[in-house]
Amino acid sequence: MTKSVSFEGAGILNDVDIHQLVDTGAIDYAKPLDEDQIQPASLDLRLGTTAYRVRASFLPGPRRSVREKLDHLQLHQIDLSEGAVLETGCVYIVPLMESLILPDGIAAAANPKSSTGRLDIFTRLITDKAQQFDKIPQGYDGPLYLEVSPRTFPIFARAGSRLTQIRFRQGRVVLTDEEHQALHQAQTLVASSEPFISNGIAVSIDLAGEDIIGYRAQRHAAVIDVDKRDAQEVLDFWEPIYGHGRGELILDPDEFYILVSNEAVHVPPLYAAEMVPFDPLVGEFRVHYAGFFDPGFGHSAAGGTGSRAVLEVRSHEVPFIVEHGQIIGRLAYEKMRARPSELYGMSISSNYQAQGLKLSKHFKAVN
Repeated sequence: MTKSVSFEGAGILNDVDIHQLVDTGAIDYAKPLDEDQIQPASLDLRLGTTAYRVRASFLPGPRRSVREKLDHLQLHQIDLSEGAVLETGCVYIVPLMESLILPDGIAAAANPKSSTGRLDIFTRLITDKAQQFDKIPQGYDGPLYLEVSPRTFPIFARAGSRLTQIRFRQGRVVLTDEEHQALHQAQTLVASSEPFISNGIAVSIDLAGEDIIGYRAQRHAAVIDVDKRDAQEVLDFWEPIYGHGRGELILDPDEFYILVSNEAVHVPPLYAAEMVPFDPLVGEFRVHYAGFFDPGFGHSAAGGTGSRAVLEVRSHEVPFIVEHGQIIGRLAYEKMRARPSELYGMSISSNYQAQGLKLSKHFKAVN
């Protein structure tokens, strides 16, 4: 049974609030939390000991549990206690170590971790009786499951591997266009004097210069251990893309690219942000994975001056040309309920502060 917990004011819950959710039992766990599992505005979620290979992705619907669906959709079970390979093109459902007993008024949303997106691992959170992925309604009481589908590289994962993260919200938190404009004028959210604002601040792509402007994933590469840093040679998995001063790039259908924003991004301490795809009507491509940006990302006091947003991009159906400065995504800012005790970039687990074009932490630095 959980203890009573309540918070004053609307906003994204910070690390102190998340600790309180843990202490009161609103966040339960099969194994004590890792020391760095709670981030400034989110909680990393850990894989459990079993992965269920299923025929296809699914949602349980309003009257069924995930476990009931697994009973007739699973093909076989994989023991993750000592780790196992999850193959590309396959769909796995993994019960997570964390479960929730959310109080009324507190809802949550999940998103792949930055490193997960940069490896082209498709993940979505599922709850019992869910009718949509990655959304947890207020008052939810039950287990959490993660759909995992490696798209480009086979991965080696184990119980405790952290592929996704969850944020907790109270009340209305997403800024209006007018609030985005006012905040940008006060604190410069992106390095642009007059950004395009529509349901967030537009982010464009950097394809300028002669040197490396991005990476294209190689097919049929080796297995990547999701828990090992600086372990892989870049050229074994990625083909560097050189700009040669052209300022444009042809995206081949169903290829996976790592690119970078033209703008430096700033998330002030009292806000968080989420990268979402731009209007799909602008072209046959999309930023493949949305992503959370914690308070302090790109903030000068946290060592983040000049932090760019790394973009995971796919083209669909037809080849598509993108040009330098073309809008490719948008940042939707959200209010924090209160400033976190530690900003992104002030912790050893902040892997992407002050970044430019950068692959995931699993690859050795490029000289």
